[in-house]
Amino acid sequence: MDLSVSGSPTQVLAIEEASQIGHARRTAQKLAQQQGFNETDAGRVALVTTELASNILKHAGRGEMHLRVLPRPGRAGIEVLAVDRAGGFDALTCLADGYSTGGTQGIGLGAVARQADVFDLHADERGTVLLARFQASGDRAPDLRFGVSQHALHDDPHCGDSWALAVRPGGLSAMLVDGLGHGEEAEQAAFCGRAAFCAEPFNAPHLLMEDMHQAMKNSRGGAVAIARFDARRDSLDFAGIGNVSACLVTPEKTRGLASHPGIVGAQYRKIQTFDYAPVNANLLILHSDGLQSRWNLRDYPGLVQRHPAVIASVLHRDFSRGRDDVTVLVAALETRDD
Repeated sequence: MDLSVSGSPTQVLAIEEASQIGHARRTAQKLAQQQGFNETDAGRVALVTTELASNILKHAGRGEMHLRVLPRPGRAGIEVLAVDRAGGFDALTCLADGYSTGGTQGIGLGAVARQADVFDLHADERGTVLLARFQASGDRAPDLRFGVSQHALHDDPHCGDSWALAVRPGGLSAMLVDGLGHGEEAEQAAFCGRAAFCAEPFNAPHLLMEDMHQAMKNSRGGAVAIARFDARRDSLDFAGIGNVSACLVTPEKTRGLASHPGIVGAQYRKIQTFDYAPVNANLLILHSDGLQSRWNLRDYPGLVQRHPAVIASVLHRDFSRGRDDVTVLVAALETRDD
């Protein structure tokens, strides 16, 4: 089954005092209902959101809930992330049955893991990120092993970054575009580029870049990175123009992917597709320059084995520059049979 997905910026809800737990619960439940979740499924989302938000207050004192609609092969799902910056969280204790955070219905994180269709977490002295993904009853499609953390500068309703991911048996194609500047005009540039990519996402990256260049000519233009993974050849084709960062990560090493200078939609001297192999079981990470480039997953023991959505959120939490839109896209490169 072929699937093309893209999304909007992450909805961030502050959790700093008890009344915000109820707001987070209602917001998550409404989001689920808007995607066609029935009462039982929307109730699961609400219950887990309540527990995770309460967990933030109890263990960290303050933090954030990150909510987004999760593109899926059938009906869209819901993704909920609890993010904090306080160390000392004991994951093994909190996951044990019978353990509950204060002020909740007492289901505990062990039950949260069972209520969610996908659950994962990473905790260390810098803080904790907990992930829960939900799909509607009857949706049997497997989880897509990717994660995105996308945030507009100062919660602007317009985000100058955009992304897209196309998945098919034996491969995927990923794109991230950063429109020049930020705000509405940057967003329009990014949307023009994304539309051109989504028309033929499995074309060769250098051909896609040319299509995006034409589509973005009447806009501000922007920086673009395109990566196409072929599981049968165990290789990744990559083309980049501008300062969108791209790399391949394994537990042992990180390989940066080569880009050329220029502005897509304005001018660049050269476009070239580079081939990287072998890449199976690597993580592909693309991010805009709203994220610092000095991160290293080896500084976070065990993080490279976590769900890509957890990895994207940890990187955003710890390395956002705070002065531009920021998007982090993480995809697991692996053979799929569906």
